[in-house]
Amino acid sequence: MRQRLHFVASKTEEAQAALALMRERYGDAPIDEAEVIVALGGDGFMLQTLHRHNTRGLPVYGMKLGTVGFLMNQYQVDTLDERIARAQPTVLRPLVMEVQTESGSSVTATAFNEVSLLRQTKQAAHVRVSLNGAVKLEELVCDGILLSSPAGSTAYNLSAHGPILPLGSSVLAMTPISPFRPRRWRGAILPSATQVRFEVLDHYKRPVSATADSYEVRDIVEVTVHESRERVMNLLFDPEHNLEDRILNEQFEV
Repeated sequence: MRQRLHFVASKTEEAQAALALMRERYGDAPIDEAEVIVALGGDGFMLQTLHRHNTRGLPVYGMKLGTVGFLMNQYQVDTLDERIARAQPTVLRPLVMEVQTESGSSVTATAFNEVSLLRQTKQAAHVRVSLNGAVKLEELVCDGILLSSPAGSTAYNLSAHGPILPLGSSVLAMTPISPFRPRRWRGAILPSATQVRFEVLDHYKRPVSATADSYEVRDIVEVTVHESRERVMNLLFDPEHNLEDRILNEQFEV
């Protein structure tokens, strides 16, 4: 039986042309009646789709019409119903970022890839790092620091020389960005249930921003991060092109 599909696409000319073709071929159910969301674009657009629809609980099947497409399946017009019917689900558990700013405001945001802290000026950031209420690094001097999910470990985390994490490993990667002190600290792999706290030291002189995927908060004082247990998303992948295999294979790229 054909599932009710709701199509979304990035703003590129190629993706918009594919959107029109897919709607003509398969129809386009209203989002409130859909069973599966089909996203046409690249990884950036997939992240936008996950954030936009993460309260609906619908699985998302992506097709690559962008630059990278690590979170996407190959694009083809035919046999979409059959591909979705045999697709394998991958559960993504986002990180929840809670921020306190210099102005006294509180901001909460979610990240499917990573939460990152970055210096806002030429001066290095000074950050205290605590895990489950216990201080682990009294003062990290760096350009920044990030906490990555397994799904995001091949993105910014890998560029910052962090480890690639297998899906289902129930761990998170904490990776410093250009660390200066302590010189020999290169990050940590944490159980996914860990409550992480970052305190910005001397935040008036050394301002720092915090970003959950693409959502940025500036002039922060403190950030706490934990993995969500409730707000999960299911990504659908073709069996021969699943995300777990791609993350595993990424470790052998040279």
